[in-house]
Amino acid sequence: MPHSTPGTDLEQFTRLMRAQHSAVAILTFEEEYAVDIVRQTAMGRGEDLWLWTHTDGVRDGIIANGAPLVSTENPAAAIYSLLKDKGKKGIFLFLDLASHLDEKRCLRLLRELIHQSGPGTGRCVVLVDQQTSLTPVIENTVARMELSYPGEVEIDQIIKETLKTLHRQTPIELDIKRDHFSAIVRNMGGLTRRQVRQVAIELVADDRKLTGADLSRVIESKRTLLSTTGLLEFVEAPASMDEIGGLSRLKEWLAVRANSFSDEAEEFGLHPPRGVLLLGVQGAGKSLAAKAVATAWQRPLLRMDVGAFYDRFVGESERRLRDAFKQAEMMSPIVLWIDEIEKAFASASSNSADGGLSMRMFGALLTWMQEHRSSVFLIATANDIAALPPELMRKGRFDEIFFVDLPTLDARKQIFSIHLRRRKQEAKSFDIAKLATEADGFSGAEIEQAVVAGLHEAFSKTTSLQTSHIVEALRSTKPLSVTMRERVQELRRWASERCVPAD
Repeated sequence: MPHSTPGTDLEQFTRLMRAQHSAVAILTFEEEYAVDIVRQTAMGRGEDLWLWTHTDGVRDGIIANGAPLVSTENPAAAIYSLLKDKGKKGIFLFLDLASHLDEKRCLRLLRELIHQSGPGTGRCVVLVDQQTSLTPVIENTVARMELSYPGEVEIDQIIKETLKTLHRQTPIELDIKRDHFSAIVRNMGGLTRRQVRQVAIELVADDRKLTGADLSRVIESKRTLLSTTGLLEFVEAPASMDEIGGLSRLKEWLAVRANSFSDEAEEFGLHPPRGVLLLGVQGAGKSLAAKAVATAWQRPLLRMDVGAFYDRFVGESERRLRDAFKQAEMMSPIVLWIDEIEKAFASASSNSADGGLSMRMFGALLTWMQEHRSSVFLIATANDIAALPPELMRKGRFDEIFFVDLPTLDARKQIFSIHLRRRKQEAKSFDIAKLATEADGFSGAEIEQAVVAGLHEAFSKTTSLQTSHIVEALRSTKPLSVTMRERVQELRRWASERCVPAD
């Protein structure tokens, strides 16, 4: 579903009316907004609007509180009334009619009403429904219209209007910087107009105050929406880049492009960055790098497990993947993370025994990467470069390919300090330089485990954590760079001429 610009939906529906379609279907959860679009169009064209609901029957859709036509609550009776009254012209708007079309008489009457509408009749049938599909015989006779989600300009207006209304009831304090408010507006993208209003109300409901800290509540609202589908997983990212050690070049790349999603950037001639591929040693911090992007740009991070979409039913896997992409676009602006992408699509480059399913799934991914226009930034992480289909590595698929190597000496110092602080330890009380030297060849994850092991040792001896405890933990284990030395060296050789170092 596209994001809106002012007037887009109204203009689209007006064009459909000028084209004299017999019937138009608007399938949406934003019923109030859809009805308003139809009402504005009818008023602008000087046409009558007849509105049917199962509770009121048929009534004037422009005049508020107009008396309904007698005995038209039943859908078949309502359609029959409009069908036989040849003098009634204009737009016939039905709300939630789809569920009644299982009744044969109702379906037959609707088909006849649509047949008597269209070019030269002065009539058009409009169906507004929350269902995602209509019965096939109706589906083939209607023009579909998809409502847009509100864009940033409209979201900004909705939030401000909602806060003004609330302020008149009980004063609201605004203690928020412009860039923080802009971040709240951006992260409301993918919500419906009703949801934007509701979230705006929730942000100030408790303390009657709007601050920069409310951004986390907006992201939490999106997380709640995601939990109902299971197609994507919300991943917590660090609140600050200070909690992420190393990755200096990646951080610099992100900082340069932080404002590239704005309208000003587009006017300058820039297209928003679309994604990066992160290759690297297993456990070296690719997951942390993915989280760094979300943290730097203040966007929700969603993980897609493509392997979980594979289904034994023909066509179901591709549908689930398309649904996941559609949901990601709905939730934009976001960072979308496909972890270990080589495992999901490795067989796409070979004659696999899955009947071409991997190839079709891979094709769906490439098509989406090429065609999507939503504010979704894709991060793909991979450990085994040899398993990746060559098409994925072609120039233009990603904005950049970064190699995430084992942390450097300076990065290891940062990582030790971060993990000690997280565990209520004063980093300055430790010999960080010695620890970083001892941890040569260790990944960030292995460094964290050494700190944890040191803490266990100190706790078991009822003493405070010392540098010696962590050094002993480091010396008692062999890092992955040692146990898989040949594979790590081979990956480094491959990346040296093909990738940008992340640090």
